[in-house]
Order: sequence, then C-alpha cells, then structure tokens
Amino acid sequence: MTVDVRAVAESEFREWQRSLRTGFLKEPVVSDEELADRLAHADLARTLGAFDRDRIVGTFRSFRQEVSTVGGGALTADAITQVTVAPTHRRQGLLSRMMSADLAAAKERGDAIATLIAAEYPIYGRYGFGPASWIAEWSVDVRRAGLDPRRSGRPEDGGRIDLTDADEIRKTGPGLYRRLAGVRAGLTSRDKGDWDRGTGLRPQRAPWREPYYAMYRSASGEVEGYVAYAADGKWDDANQPQTTATVRDLIAVTPAAERALWQYVCSIDWITTVRSGFRAPDDLLPLLLPDARAAKLLTYSDMLWVRALDVARLLEGRTYPVEDGLVLEVRDAAGLAGGRFLLDASPAGASCVPTTRSADLALDVAEVGTLAFGDESAVRLSRLGRVEELTGGAAARADLLFRTSLRCFSPDIF
Repeated sequence: MTVDVRAVAESEFREWQRSLRTGFLKEPVVSDEELADRLAHADLARTLGAFDRDRIVGTFRSFRQEVSTVGGGALTADAITQVTVAPTHRRQGLLSRMMSADLAAAKERGDAIATLIAAEYPIYGRYGFGPASWIAEWSVDVRRAGLDPRRSGRPEDGGRIDLTDADEIRKTGPGLYRRLAGVRAGLTSRDKGDWDRGTGLRPQRAPWREPYYAMYRSASGEVEGYVAYAADGKWDDANQPQTTATVRDLIAVTPAAERALWQYVCSIDWITTVRSGFRAPDDLLPLLLPDARAAKLLTYSDMLWVRALDVARLLEGRTYPVEDGLVLEVRDAAGLAGGRFLLDASPAGASCVPTTRSADLALDVAEVGTLAFGDESAVRLSRLGRVEELTGGAAARADLLFRTSLRCFSPDIF
C-alpha cells in the first residue's frame, strides 16, 4: 500500500513520539507529562509523519531558528530535527519525500537556510547540506596541567568568580548568549524553553541532576561569562580523590572570561579530570594550560550542517574581511537555490545578485553553506574536487573573502 506523508494531528502525536523513540533505539514509551511538554513546544503544521495505514513509520519535524553569521548578523533558518524512518521501511524514499516537502515549505516561507545536526555523516549531503561548524571535546588531566596549586580562586585580571544558581542563569544567560552570537558565527538561538530545560525546569526523561554554576565578573563588575558543571565525587581505594568535573555549558563573551572560567574549573579541590563538553575547535582551553598536553582530544566532529535556500540572502547576511568580487555558479539538483551569482563583498557588507557574467568558481549548493560561515577553505574544497576553479586564483581569493579569525561555534544539539 502507498505510504502517505503528511502533517501529524494532535491525536496522532503519541504514536508519532513512539515511532520517533523506536527510530532512535530508545524505550518506545512516553509519559503523559513528557508528551504534554513536547506537544506544547511542537508546531504540528511542521511535524510530518509517514503513515503506512494507521501506523507511523517515519518522523520529521522542523522549527524556526536564528543562526548567527560572520559579523554579528543573524539568518532565519528552517531547523530540522527528530528525523527517523522505521527499520521496516528503509530504502523506500520516505526521508526524501519528507525532506522535499519541508524544504519546499521553508523556501515558500522565505527562510534563508535550513539547518540540522547529522546523526550519520553520509546522509544529508545529497539534500544539499554541508557541514558549517565543527566541535571539539577535551579531557584535562588537572594534575599534569601545571597550574599553580597555590593560586587563589580569584582571577589574576582583577575580576572575580562567584557561585550562583539556576535562577540567575535564566536571567543573565540569554543576554550573554546573544552577546556571544555577536562575535561568533554558527550559534543557534535558544528560546525560553531551551533555557528552562537546560536548567532543570522543563521535564527531563533522565533524572535531573542540578549542576554547579559559577559566574565571571570583570574588574568593573560586568558579567562576562558563566559555567555550569557537574562533579561525580569519585575516590579511589587509597582514599584519594579521582573526581571528574563535566562542563555542561560555558559561555564567555571576552577572552578574560574564557580564561578565568577554565582556570577556575581546573583549580577546584578534589577535581582531577575536567571534561570540557562541546567547544569550538579554537577554544583557549588547551593552550592556556602550562602543559597543553594535559588536554587530551576526545572528540573532533562535524556539528551544524547548513543548506542554502536563498544564496543571495545567505551571502549578504555576513560581513567580509576584504573587498573583492566573485561570480559563483551554484548547482542545486533540487532546484531550490541554484544559479549564477555576482558577490560584491567588503568589510561593510555585501551584495549578491544574479548575473550572466562568466563564473569564477562552480560549486554545489552544499559547499555554499559550508563556505558562508567561514570555517572551511575554498582551496581545500577545490583540491577535494568539490569546488571547480574556473578563473585562476579564484579559490585563494575566496579564502580571503570567506575565512574568519574565529572559527564557527555551534554548542547545542537540537
């Protein structure tokens, strides 16, 4: 029988959640409290199901998102999440049908880009997505790090660290996060529900364990960062501490705050290991330690994937470090965002318009999304065969235009 792809009704949402959990290999049971919470935060018009008779065999949801761009701007994104296909219905084109329906609706709404976090790397390139940001995670052996054990808990720059609580983070955190989005591309918006869930107010499937919170204030008293961390309290058989502190969130809007917060976490008594959580690959953490080898890299992986829906708005939505112009031939098999575009860019901004001029570079729409956030090299993509250089030196010129001094940072899974 034909599988129908359509939006899910409220009466079908429990079955949709069951199918979702089955696809993610989680217990296919959802409590009434969790169901009510998820229903309250879902736009059913953007919650798709693949129906085989009365059974949901595929799930797909999207929501409105803002993504920070190079230079402090933001783009409206179609954020895609909770994508599954039942193991009984694999390789029948259900993901392609759900993806096509959602991207067409996003294009009609006027969203500039679509975003997602890819559970498996090979899946989404064929839909025009490319990795725009990467994350790193370190484990720090505090005993080897070489930090002075006699130093006080007070930052050396005249600022201070204060312990605080979840109520204060819910008040102060959103403003700090927005400030960070002004200097880092790739941050995805956090709404009130995200802050409530991240601080234990919203229902959690796993038992909630309250973390510790510490806030950094500069010498002038301005709050410039905070950290949330948990500790496991382990000791060995010789009655020696073997405690690991795991950072759940660390937001710092100045280098001083970033240095002070890491030094604080790595200097807490009884803490022998610090796990950093997801950080930008150019985080200060390894190199601020006297012995950078004390930080072992646990994870280096792709994070935010971007798909251009409007090439002109995507490229006009950021600033550029130099002044130059390039003609880009953008290929898009889905017919959503292809064409030939003249990009005139400068530190003040850019214009990007259709053109009939000869192209300097030819590339797939996936590479446009990757390059636009400044974290990849056009020269590297050219050497990989993913960017075709039609004018000599065009890839190197593109690097001067697109690359950024701070790497793209996307700390949140959605």
